[in-house]
Order: sequence, then structure tokens, then C-alpha cells
Amino acid sequence: MKAVGYTNPGSLERADALIDFETGRPAPGARDLLVRIKAVSVNPVDTKVRANRPVEGDSPVILGWDAAGEVVETGSDVTDFRQGDRVWYAGSIDRPGTNCEYHLVDERIVSRAPVSLSDAEAAAMPLTSLTAYEMLFDRLRVEDEVPGAARAVLVIGGAGGVGSITIQLLRALTGLTVIATASRPETKAWAEELGAHHVIDHSANLAEQVEALGIGAPGFVFSITHTHEYIDQIAELIAPQGRFGLIDDPETLDIKGFKTKAVSVHWELMFTRPLFQTADMARQGEILAEIAGLIETGKIRSTLTDTLGPVSAANVRRAHEILESGKARGKLVLEGF
Repeated sequence: MKAVGYTNPGSLERADALIDFETGRPAPGARDLLVRIKAVSVNPVDTKVRANRPVEGDSPVILGWDAAGEVVETGSDVTDFRQGDRVWYAGSIDRPGTNCEYHLVDERIVSRAPVSLSDAEAAAMPLTSLTAYEMLFDRLRVEDEVPGAARAVLVIGGAGGVGSITIQLLRALTGLTVIATASRPETKAWAEELGAHHVIDHSANLAEQVEALGIGAPGFVFSITHTHEYIDQIAELIAPQGRFGLIDDPETLDIKGFKTKAVSVHWELMFTRPLFQTADMARQGEILAEIAGLIETGKIRSTLTDTLGPVSAANVRRAHEILESGKARGKLVLEGF
């Protein structure tokens, strides 16, 4: 089968940073689905793995953790899916990625894809939807009010893939005021289109801008990117006993400023449940099914913004370049082989 991967980690500057190659079609384990991949999306985790993860053995590392496709074979213990089912999922970072024609995934982290979405529209959603949902409802517990705080969430990095679905989930499932950050006209317009009540500029002082809104100190802050640059401003603007969450990987993070306000810190990694085979691992399949229902009822929409062509080393490289530029809006998708 066709696949895209790398044989040496590092930057995109090398001609062989990403390669097309052929490999054998995998066989499903007991709880696995073998999925014929129809479309994949590209996420920041792909660029981080490509740049940093060493290759073990002789086979290239296959990237990609988002997919829409069709089940072609099931493992002996699979109970919820059968051949021909159209599915979507994000996979697990400790297994080969989705940039290949046939892919193995544990059935517990899969759901049936929304009928109303195309393969490309569906592939844009799983990883970011799981990340946003788990952060909002499992980590920050935004449905539990912070006493005395404004019923508001500040989303730092509101126009990217995770931010795009975070805004929509907050509007669809809560009554909280959504404050998103964006810095360019097109990204500000995108955040507003998705439902943000307020859009502020993350290139200017966040604390001053939040105060100027006149709604009070938000009880929740979700930082998606460049957290280390905003940590002091977050400490200033968040309400006492507020909850702060992040998903990026700052080399250092000084949170001493949170102590006087007793701010709790929550780190979200969407891969934790499948990585550790947690007792509630199947919750990811349930979340994806809930997201599918929200899409089918028109409460949220796909965050696809651009399709870059079929899955190939050249097109994956292009997607990585866009993500590493820091100027991506919504999600980038590759479709077919």
C-alpha cells in the first residue's frame, strides 16, 4: 500500500524530510478495525513528530492522526462495527499514522462519520474535536461555575483547528460568553463567523482588552498556542479560583503568578486515553458520536478550510509548511491517493 512518512527526523529543509513509499497492508488485532483511508487532515502534532521522533527499525514513520474512511476488515473481538461502515477517528500516537491507504485503529476510539459531511469535511474534525471537548468538559469543567467569576471563556488562538471547534462547542453546549483571540482580519472574521461573542488581538495586551469588555474576569482560560508568552497576562486577567488549561509544549512555564488566585492548571492530551488504555478509553468513541450528532442537527459545522490534493509527500510537506508558518486558519485536508 502507499504511505507517506520519514526516515530521519528534522526540519523540512531537507529534500527527503517526507517521502512516498510502499509498505504491506496491516492485519487487524482483536479489537482493531482495518480502515481504507479516504481523507486525512494535518495537525501540529504531525510536524512535532516529524521534527523530533527518532525512527525505530528500518521502516519509515507514518504520520497522520485524523481520518475518515471505510471499514474493510474487523478483528475477532470487534462488536460495534462491520465491513462497509463509514467512520472517523484520530487514532493513537503510539501506532502508525493515517497517511497510508489502509490503517489500523482500536474500535473504542472510533465512531460512525456524520452522513451530511464529505470525507474531506469529516477528516478535518476528530483530533481537534476530541481535544476541545476533553479540555472543556473533562479538564476545565466549564459547566461548573467559578464563584463570582464572569461566565466566560477566553480562548487564546481562536482561529486555528482546535480554536475553531472550541468556539462552536461552547456556543452549542453552554451559555458561556466566548472571548477568542486572533490577530489578522481574516482570522478575526473567521472566529466571529464561528460564534465568538468577542474577538481580541493576541498581539496586544490581553488583560487590558478583557477588562475593556466590561464583563468581569473570566472563570476559564484555554490557551492553545504560545502559552509561555501570555502566562503573566493570564494570571492577571483570570478570576480568583479560575481554571486554566493548555495543550501546547512550552519549554518552561512559570505559574507562580497563579498561586494567590488559587488557579488550577489542566494539561490536555487527546492521546492519553488510547496511550494508556484507560478504563474510560471508549469515551472517545462516544464523544465523536456526540460531535457527529451536533453536526447532523446543524449545531456545529466542519472546520475544513482547504483541501491540498491527494495524500503524497509533496502535499503533506506543503501542509506542514503552512502549519509551521503559524498562519493556518481552520483545518487542512488531503483526500485520496
